Amino acid sequence: MLNKILGGLYGQALGDAWGMPALLTPEATWEYFGGWIEDFKPAPENHPVHAGLPAGRVTDDTEQAFALAQAILTEGRMTAEGAARALIAWYERIGGDRSPYVGPSTRRAIQALRRGEDLYQVGRFGDTNGAAMRVSPVGLIHPGDPKGAIADAYLSCIPTHHTNVAVSGAAAVAAAIAVAMRPGTTLEEIINAAKDAAMVGLKMGHQWMGASIARRIDLALEIVRAADDERQRLQSLYDVVGAGLAITEAVPAAFGVLALAEGDIHRTAVFGAALSGDADTVTAIACAIAGAWQGIEAFDPSWLEQLRMANPELDFEGVAEGLYQLVRH
Repeated sequence: MLNKILGGLYGQALGDAWGMPALLTPEATWEYFGGWIEDFKPAPENHPVHAGLPAGRVTDDTEQAFALAQAILTEGRMTAEGAARALIAWYERIGGDRSPYVGPSTRRAIQALRRGEDLYQVGRFGDTNGAAMRVSPVGLIHPGDPKGAIADAYLSCIPTHHTNVAVSGAAAVAAAIAVAMRPGTTLEEIINAAKDAAMVGLKMGHQWMGASIARRIDLALEIVRAADDERQRLQSLYDVVGAGLAITEAVPAAFGVLALAEGDIHRTAVFGAALSGDADTVTAIACAIAGAWQGIEAFDPSWLEQLRMANPELDFEGVAEGLYQLVRH
């Protein structure tokens, strides 16, 4: 169980850092890097969001996931209030008002929270992918329990993404990770759990506009099984499902990437980066699921070392041990 928790945490960071340098379109990424991104790369100097980040560096996806994990460890459980405090502390630590990579829903809600507005109202318009990109610790504390993961995913959404469409996406990811923790589970079972959870999550939170994440996961799976080669499949996934900030794009795209890679952690990272768009988020989600499914043994030790070196503030082993002790008790 500890190895799967480590796999989920390192998978989140690996996908985030691997996708970080990708550009806005598959064509631009392919041209700049001369093909697949096969290992950690620094962001291009002209990157619109991540310029200046070194190879192996994570972004707000993993920073927020670790903030959420710390909130869980501090409270002993997932609470909306704990999530809000952790996210505000993270935002202030990174100078969020000046940071170019804080998502629009998160920035708007945290600024409102700092003004003292109602925790249960500030996220009522949040429909971007921030709720899903940080939810991996919630799945990790509910091994084999997708219902528990859905309930806590909802709580994690309240501060910034309190809409039914955002809860649907976060629930899908958390439930997928929870089922991935179960010994002997298959990738098909993981994806089916995500679709079921997306339908449950759609009944939670403030009603908001947005396509069905469960149906769009099905669409993503159809696309990645249809074209002749992997690059064509990714281009079609980008063209039809999308890989942008909307949670109705990012979450289905992540499951498309995961399915195309058949859950292999390295191929998931490579394909997620090649998809481009909001590649750090899509790849972080997909690799968190793959990592929880395969466990830490599936990771090249050099990847782990580079992630630790590039992100010294992230205590992977300490957080994993804390989550493991919480699960045991």
